[in-house]
Amino acid sequence: MAKFNLDVLENAIDITRVPFSDRGSRLLIFKYSDNDHLYVKLAERLTSIQPGLDTYRFRPPYIQDLSFVDQEGMELAHRLTTYPYALVFETRVGTFTLAFSKGDTIAIGLPPGVACGVRFRVNTQLRQVDADGGSLRSVRNLAYRTNGTVLHDDVGLEREAYVIDFIVAGGDDVAIHLIIRSDLELNTAPQPFSKTLAAAQARWETWFGRVPPVAERYRDKYYYAWWVMSSNLVGPLGRVKHEAMMPSKVQYVGIWNWDACFHALALRHIDPILAQNQLRTIIDCQLPDGMIPDAVYDEAVISSIEHPLRAAVTKPPIMAWAALKLHEMAGRFQSAGTPSSCKRRCGWAA
Repeated sequence: MAKFNLDVLENAIDITRVPFSDRGSRLLIFKYSDNDHLYVKLAERLTSIQPGLDTYRFRPPYIQDLSFVDQEGMELAHRLTTYPYALVFETRVGTFTLAFSKGDTIAIGLPPGVACGVRFRVNTQLRQVDADGGSLRSVRNLAYRTNGTVLHDDVGLEREAYVIDFIVAGGDDVAIHLIIRSDLELNTAPQPFSKTLAAAQARWETWFGRVPPVAERYRDKYYYAWWVMSSNLVGPLGRVKHEAMMPSKVQYVGIWNWDACFHALALRHIDPILAQNQLRTIIDCQLPDGMIPDAVYDEAVISSIEHPLRAAVTKPPIMAWAALKLHEMAGRFQSAGTPSSCKRRCGWAA
């Protein structure tokens, strides 16, 4: 099978509107529309620290104002080119390239032989003020690491956030990794960036290589839709027991009953087990009284609403129809596998 030409989707992804993400990841990379800074949001509701059905939509980015800097700490303007597997930033000191090393790790490849680095603000805690006081609650844990030689590493405080200035000596195949996790397993050693980039490219070539053919006139939008399908997948975590697809990692965080059925119909064309897991993710969270919840997310399920009235909520019963369609294409349901097998299937190391 010939390799899929990923250049078909060059600059198809506008990261001022649509996040750059990767299969299995809960990290979302955007660019501000009015400057050259990036920011990182989390595809997580985090209702344990901020309750509410849609409060996550208004939570500030986890990482803000991420910029590339030269040896003197001066910010670098850039010209951005986007691909399904990488973001490429051309600056006056050379090219920075960003790709996912793992679902929890953003890798930034530095220009060869040039001392440079990054500056960013990170909100590791969420401050909330109440009538009787306030609270500081942990959001996520972050580590920044390099396989190069550190020249400058400074941390300050600004507007309730840490400001990181991190500059690395010029070298060959040097990367800076930003690792964001809910636990303290942050000691992953960065690998040379060329390995990260090659693996990211291979993951996406494999994905697109399995997509059914389409007429030429539909090609660009068709493959962009398949990029969205993979990019919106998240790995198992908490109540989400299988790899599953969110309708949107920005506005519809969670695995939604109705949507999971239709996602399964599309995914059956490239991966029967992945398609089946869309339904399993919902069914695994069936309530004791037999009700199928409206949605599942990492920390809980959504089975009731407060507006426009207080009531139980689910979706029309189309799951049996979706299961029938999967059976018609792939036969009986196969084993869903384990979280480790999910990692192998989406291209991450177990």
